[in-house]
Amino acid sequence: MPLDTSTYNLALLRVDGRRWNDLRRLHGQIRTQAAADGSSYLEMGNTKVMCVVTGPSESARRGGAGGGAGGPAASSSSSTATTPNGAEIAVTIVTGGFSTVDRKKRSRTDKRVQELQAGVAKALAGALHAHLYPRSTIAVSLHVLSQDGSLLACLVNASTLALVDAGVPMTDYLVACTAGSTSGHGAGDEGADPLLDLNGQEEQELPFLTLGTLGATDRVALLVCESRVQVGRLEGMMAVAADGCGHIRAALDRIVRDKGAQMVREGAIAKGESIGMDLD
Repeated sequence: MPLDTSTYNLALLRVDGRRWNDLRRLHGQIRTQAAADGSSYLEMGNTKVMCVVTGPSESARRGGAGGGAGGPAASSSSSTATTPNGAEIAVTIVTGGFSTVDRKKRSRTDKRVQELQAGVAKALAGALHAHLYPRSTIAVSLHVLSQDGSLLACLVNASTLALVDAGVPMTDYLVACTAGSTSGHGAGDEGADPLLDLNGQEEQELPFLTLGTLGATDRVALLVCESRVQVGRLEGMMAVAADGCGHIRAALDRIVRDKGAQMVREGAIAKGESIGMDLD
């Protein structure tokens, strides 16, 4: 069903009842898999992703070529990103056939899946202190349970939570959010209003981009735009997305702090306990 964009002018509400600058409901958990080094579960609206992090562990690849014994790092279907004299970051995305309405199952060699894997891996490589783990591999396995827009943003945010749970040092939270425009490229409307955190129906009809920032700053760590859009709209869309990233960072930080407070209450860790680490 085509999106009725006339409702924006009449009621200033979107199809799901949100204002132009409203985020969808965000719910997350960390330490969901006891056997994993780090794990998380994140919902952004009806988009749901589960993430498991393994490592840092000894790399299964020798000399940058060939495969090793089985394991996430040796999988030919994963996308990797490396840093000079640092750990290799291997990202694998598994999409369930039940995650979309049409129930189309995507294999790990699907071009779209590989693009998502490469985008997440490169973004994480710029945020992690991978130089602390030379000749090692950090394996990030993402499982898409439901899709309803902002998939890449949800994958990045779930990965950040799982890496925090695994104790992998990073500069700050790497968060991502989508932003779009109220009219398509063909309309030629330079005065179109930006929209924050698009759902699946809006992404099918409107131009949008995914922006990732590092921490509370506006430092861009990820920018993906696969739609045709007038250059005059980009600045407004990026500004709205950056503002949304700030709100998402606060939500992720609250999830981590709430889990830490719960572990203190349960006696899993001592209050004020910290791990000394040399970041030089």
